[in-house]
Amino acid sequence: MIQGKFITFEGPEKSGKSTQARLLKQYLLRKGHSCLFIREPGSTSLSEKIRKILLNKKNNHISHFAEMLLYMTARAQLIKEVIIPALRDGKVVLCDRFVDSTIAYQGYGLGIDINLIKKIGKFVTQDIKPDITILLDLGDKNSLFKDNHKKDRIELRSEGYHKRVIKGYFLLSRRYPKRIKVVRVKDNIFSTQEEIRKVINKCLLKK
Repeated sequence: MIQGKFITFEGPEKSGKSTQARLLKQYLLRKGHSCLFIREPGSTSLSEKIRKILLNKKNNHISHFAEMLLYMTARAQLIKEVIIPALRDGKVVLCDRFVDSTIAYQGYGLGIDINLIKKIGKFVTQDIKPDITILLDLGDKNSLFKDNHKKDRIELRSEGYHKRVIKGYFLLSRRYPKRIKVVRVKDNIFSTQEEIRKVINKCLLKK
């Protein structure tokens, strides 16, 4: 029986997902919740190895479909090894990316059939769904394409690709408004965090 809460963070590259998730973890710990922060792909031995393959810019030969399946494979291991046990223990699990990322990046971004991604996602996650998803909106503040940034394999893709990903995210937010809450990224990370805490308190914890 699942007793915990599952909160995911989504958004384009460099939107501050990990930073905001860690700040929220500190907040929830102070409120007496048992919390766990994880990232995708990663947070297990196998999933971290897959992460290195996926993000290494030398691996430009990976097919779109293989890329999608590698993300799903890392996710399947994370679900089995970490997420389900933590939720059964009543923990609040904070996850940097989940199935929405695959829909946005490999579906809207690369053109893989979205219904297929959803079906595979449902299978590998054992139908575990986030209680709340925080979608960080950078607005016009996007530093991804600056020349001085060290980019990984995904970040190296065209500006057009990343715009399709962002569009995909907003289509998802309109499709699932009760679950996906859009938070505009502010210049001050703590101001952004305050908005996230308001959403979590109102929509999930209610206390």
